[in-house]
Amino acid sequence: MTRKLALLGSTLCLSLSAGSAGADDLPVRKAGLWEMKLVTSGSPMPEMTMQHCTDETVDREMSNNVSPMAKQICAKQDIKKTATGYVSDSECNVAGVNTTSHAEISGDFNSAYTVKTTSHAQGGVAGAAGRDTTMTLQARWLGACKPDQKPGDIVMPGGFKMNMRDMDKLKALLPK
Repeated sequence: MTRKLALLGSTLCLSLSAGSAGADDLPVRKAGLWEMKLVTSGSPMPEMTMQHCTDETVDREMSNNVSPMAKQICAKQDIKKTATGYVSDSECNVAGVNTTSHAEISGDFNSAYTVKTTSHAQGGVAGAAGRDTTMTLQARWLGACKPDQKPGDIVMPGGFKMNMRDMDKLKALLPK
């Protein structure tokens, strides 16, 4: 269970930081409603689809808020622009699970982008043997946010809804 929570925490950080923007990092996504589908292999996590209502201000705030959280759990997190998009390499520790990840980000931050991540996790309960995981985040712009949504709202599987401006809820999902 701890490994699942650690993987979920790492995945959320990756998903959100991949969708967020920093002045020297990734572009700001087009304002509106984004569908983010996460598919994994080599992981106990099921396929997950989320919807995120965003605007330029929220994307910039997410970068400013996720970056300090990532710095707390990641000894390394580099993002570099390439000819085809971006590449990210990170080394993180969540709940005693050490994870080394490599992500390739491609696409258009106005209509659709993809984040393909390969990672190796080791540790956790009783020093569990290493596990290799491949995750693909497919994000696509759906249009304007729904009338009952405001920028920052994210709807998780099962209807769990939160606003990214309330980062304490996200931090609470990460195991200690």
